[in-house]
Amino acid sequence: MKPFYRILLVIARLLFGATFLFSGFVKAVDPLGTAYKVTDYFEAFGIPTVDALSIALAFLLITAEFCIGFCIFFNVKLKWASILAALFMAVMTPLTLYLAIENPVSDCGCFGDAVVLTNWETFYKNVALCVVLAVIFCLQKRSHPWLSEWGSWLFIGIAVLISLIICTLGYVRLPFIDFRPYKIGNNITEGMQIPEDAPMDEYETTFIYAKDGVEKEFTLTDYPADDTTWVFVSQNSVLVKEGYVPPIHDFSIMTADGDITDIVLETPGYTLLVISHKLEKVHSDAVPAVKDIIDELKTAGIPCYWLTSSYDEVVEEFATKHQLEVTFGATDDITLKTIVRANPGLVLLKQGTVVAKWHHNALPDISEIYQLIN
Repeated sequence: MKPFYRILLVIARLLFGATFLFSGFVKAVDPLGTAYKVTDYFEAFGIPTVDALSIALAFLLITAEFCIGFCIFFNVKLKWASILAALFMAVMTPLTLYLAIENPVSDCGCFGDAVVLTNWETFYKNVALCVVLAVIFCLQKRSHPWLSEWGSWLFIGIAVLISLIICTLGYVRLPFIDFRPYKIGNNITEGMQIPEDAPMDEYETTFIYAKDGVEKEFTLTDYPADDTTWVFVSQNSVLVKEGYVPPIHDFSIMTADGDITDIVLETPGYTLLVISHKLEKVHSDAVPAVKDIIDELKTAGIPCYWLTSSYDEVVEEFATKHQLEVTFGATDDITLKTIVRANPGLVLLKQGTVVAKWHHNALPDISEIYQLIN
């Protein structure tokens, strides 16, 4: 192979492989986030699903993407990795085009929460990857493997193992890298603020007027404001450019007494939030330990709130069943899933700042909480 084509193939391999590796890794760190996105896709297309299926598909998708990237980046089984990558792109590219046009989900989740792209940006990214993959296809026949057959399969096995280990750790514990706006150290109140010079949403407004039985569309600059022979019919505003959206824009806590969001975020000292996006799906084995923590902290004067998106009757039944004496707050389901990837999960705040988070599989001793507080 001529040096130019050799260099071109290496560049193409590294670009494509690195993209798939990065995409697979950031999703493997947070497999529940990918499972939630899979569920969003199913719901957008009107396909019924269950959590177990979404999680299984998330693990499969993540492992496939990570291993394809691994093989192409390191030039292992390049022919077969390229074929699998082509099949992958043959599905994802038309899908992202449909998402860009119809917008059934606002974010495809291709890079998890690490890098959020619009649907059109995702489609253009996939088109660019298809071009790079075409280069790999054209030149891969001239590439020589550097591992034996046995060594190549061992290499692939290592890639699968790495992916599954990262996914499993991210599933049974909290993600060890948190890309979300509610990560430890972030202040929720600050995350909701909009800078004074932030760009605002821009709309294009048109007006429909009728005259002599004929309707005509006008803009703000040419509508017949002073011509009474035209009769106003309707107005239409279309968002043409989205303004600044703060990292946290959907956090609120509602109770029977009203909105307590500011009370929770502005309370001096510490506050414990218990997060259960759906009480119907809570890991009930963890509830007694969470109850003990709540009772102990309330005795010490630390306010505790249990946040959920479940209906009031479900909340009442749950509280009665587990003999819980805690204030329940209603919060958006997606927000709760974003705050902590656990059901239930614990979040310790200090005047709106996230101090610590715990998964229900790794609940803290009360002494650990007191150590953080003191």
